[in-house]
Amino acid sequence: MSDILERLSELLEQRKNADPNTSYVAKLYSKGMDSILKKVGEEATEVVIAAKDNDKEQIIYETADLWFHTLIMLAKADLKLQDVLDELARREGLSGIAEKESRTR
Repeated sequence: MSDILERLSELLEQRKNADPNTSYVAKLYSKGMDSILKKVGEEATEVVIAAKDNDKEQIIYETADLWFHTLIMLAKADLKLQDVLDELARREGLSGIAEKESRTR
């Protein structure tokens, strides 16, 4: 299921060395984390609006944009998709309440 995310993550790593004049991703990297986070925030807001409007097509489209920009953020922070997948695996089978409590102790 995550093959496309893995391929995309690899591509985003490669784009760290690309020319910002020819690559949207390289341009975001060159602008720094604040610009990337702004895009993540914009896309998250668009997901919320699409979901509130119950527009399934837009929910899918905007979620794809959010995931894309989130992967860029992870790469900029020198984190990998696998880091997030490992955390999700760690939480699997845990009660959400118990998991949250374990972080506040």
